[in-house]
Amino acid sequence: MKELDNFYFRQEEPVKSCMLALRSIILSQHEEITAEWKYGMPFFCFKGKMFCYIWLHKKYNMPYIGMVEGKHIEHPKLIQENRSRMKIMLFEADKDLPVKTIEQIVQKAIGLYVSGEIKIK
Repeated sequence: MKELDNFYFRQEEPVKSCMLALRSIILSQHEEITAEWKYGMPFFCFKGKMFCYIWLHKKYNMPYIGMVEGKHIEHPKLIQENRSRMKIMLFEADKDLPVKTIEQIVQKAIGLYVSGEIKIK
């Protein structure tokens, strides 16, 4: 089993199911989003450029999506914390995911890359 797949299956429920659902939602947003293993965590790239990642918040013990270029995205569900570039969206693993909101945020991020606001090499 690849390290990327192993990451998800090492998580305990309900975090594992939540993270797998987040992965599925992210990958379904565009055919050029790919799942990769970078920096010891599950990353998603758009046309090879780092796009977002899934992780578990140490303080709150909640899964989250980290948007790499989050500083360019305004949405009330995204929080910056002490990050200069990234913003995150936290999820309660035992609750239904806000799929429409996740899709909106991911689509806004895709728009940044497609518009050229974020340079893709």
